Amino acid sequence: MAQWLRFHHQGISSLGLLQGDQIAVYSGDLFNQPKATGELLKLADVTLDIPCVPSKMVAMVDNFHALVTKLEHSVPPEPLYFLKGNNSFLAANQVIRTPKSYSGKVVYEGELGIVVGKHIYEADESEAAKAIFGYTCINDVTAIEILNRDPGYAQWTRSKSFNTFGVFGPYITTDVDPSKLTIKTILNDQERQNYPVADMIFPPAKLVSLISQDMPLEAGDIIACGTSVGVGSMKSGSNVSIIIEGVGQLDNRFE
Repeated sequence: MAQWLRFHHQGISSLGLLQGDQIAVYSGDLFNQPKATGELLKLADVTLDIPCVPSKMVAMVDNFHALVTKLEHSVPPEPLYFLKGNNSFLAANQVIRTPKSYSGKVVYEGELGIVVGKHIYEADESEAAKAIFGYTCINDVTAIEILNRDPGYAQWTRSKSFNTFGVFGPYITTDVDPSKLTIKTILNDQERQNYPVADMIFPPAKLVSLISQDMPLEAGDIIACGTSVGVGSMKSGSNVSIIIEGVGQLDNRFE
C-alpha cells in the first residue's frame, strides 16, 4: 500500500509519498514513474492539494442496493452518471462554501473515488482492473434544492458543480481491495453514514470498463462511485469528515 499526495510548501507545488507523519518528496508525473528526490518534509508543515488533477470526474447515481431500495427505484441495468465541473475540485482541510446564488440546503455525500492510472477506451473488465491506480475519499456536495427544481429536467451537473463542491483526497491509496472497505461520514462528531462498498451495484472494475465504453478515461480521472443511505444537510460552521479506513480521512469545514 502506498499513499500519494500533492501539496504546497514554501510556494512550490510538489508530489509526495506519505510516510507516517512525513512526506517523501517526488518529482515527475505520478502516473509515469515519478522519482524520489531524497527530500523529506513534515506533513504538518505543508498545505495539502487535491492529490491529482483529473480531466473529468464521473459521478454515479443509484449505485448502491440499500439506497435504491430506500428510494424505491429499480436497480439500473447500466451505470447512471453525470460529470462534476472541474471548477468544483477542493482539497482536504479547505472550506466548502455555499454559492452566493443559492440559499437552500447543501448536502454531503460520502463516497469512494476510483483513480484511473492510464488512458483506456472500450476496455474489458480485466483491462479496467489493471487501469485502476488507486482509491480516494470523496464528498460529492450538492445544492439539493436545485436538483429537481424544474419538473422537466433534473439539474445534476448544476446542483453539484458549484465551486468547492467536488471535494476529494487527501491521498490516493494504492493496493487496496475495495470490496472490503466501509465508508463513513461524520458530521460534527455524529456518524451519519456507514455503509460497505460490497453493496455496490457496479463494483469498481466493472464500472471503469462500462464507462470506458462511452468515453475515453485518462490518467488522473476520477470516478465517484455514488453514495448510500444517510445523506443529509450541513449547517454553516459544520465540520464534515469522509472516512474510509485503509484509504484516508477527508476533513473539511462548511460555511
